[in-house]
Amino acid sequence: MAEHELKEIIRECDTAIQNEDFDMLMNYYTDDAVLVVKQGMIAKGKEEIKKAFIAIAKYFNNSIVPTQGEMVILEAGDTALVLSQTFLDANKEDSKYPMERRATYVFRKSTEGRWLCAIDNSYGTDLIPNEEQQ
Repeated sequence: MAEHELKEIIRECDTAIQNEDFDMLMNYYTDDAVLVVKQGMIAKGKEEIKKAFIAIAKYFNNSIVPTQGEMVILEAGDTALVLSQTFLDANKEDSKYPMERRATYVFRKSTEGRWLCAIDNSYGTDLIPNEEQQ
């Protein structure tokens, strides 16, 4: 069975993040996309998302290397839900954010047939506070 094209798209996005090529990265987002920056903070639209990625890169000392592990892709028409084991490597010892995550991404097909990210949530269901966090 052939690999789903979204896996390659996500690899290309990871490379753009690592290379801090945020203009290129924005080509993979819908105009109305949402990025979960951290719990309680989201960026909406390409301009905010680009600014958020610049701030994230700075937080990680411009050394972030995202990679994906296992992935499950559920596709329905022009929409796809991607559940992914996501790993972040960076030259930062004291990050208060998890470096291994179970991300959820929602992609939509554009009118040209390209997959674009509409919701980028690297925290997945960790956004739901558990009893200890409430």
